[in-house]
Amino acid sequence: MPSKPSTSEALSKARAYCARQERAQQEVRDKLYAWEVPAKDIEPIISQLIGEGFLNEARFAEHFAVSKLRQKGWGLRKIEAALKQKRVSDPCIRAAIKAIDQGEQVGRLRELVAKRWAREKEPVLYRKRQRVMAYFLRRGFALEEVETVLHDLE
Repeated sequence: MPSKPSTSEALSKARAYCARQERAQQEVRDKLYAWEVPAKDIEPIISQLIGEGFLNEARFAEHFAVSKLRQKGWGLRKIEAALKQKRVSDPCIRAAIKAIDQGEQVGRLRELVAKRWAREKEPVLYRKRQRVMAYFLRRGFALEEVETVLHDLE
């Protein structure tokens, strides 16, 4: 059975963990607990990772927000909720949301709505519109944005 890692081993593992991709502080904290690092050593390790540039919550939040919009087609509300779930601070969340280009967001929404509209099999027009609307509301887009795009599409 492996023993609990020492502080230097845990720091080394945490550096490697953060180097692979951007991480939220809470993700690293949870990973350190999973590695059974003593609780008294966790915050100093987090502080050192921040000081060395391995961990940057603002950078993580911005990367997360932009990638979720581009790759998953999430709206701002869903991105914001996911960042809150990852315990990212409110100022970092606001900065990440501002980092998303509004033109890119609207363009991506138009593209996604057109695809979804073509794929929807509902023959009754108002029900088809409701189903497409509900789908994008669940994806975190604002009602007004979806209505505008649907209006332009029809």
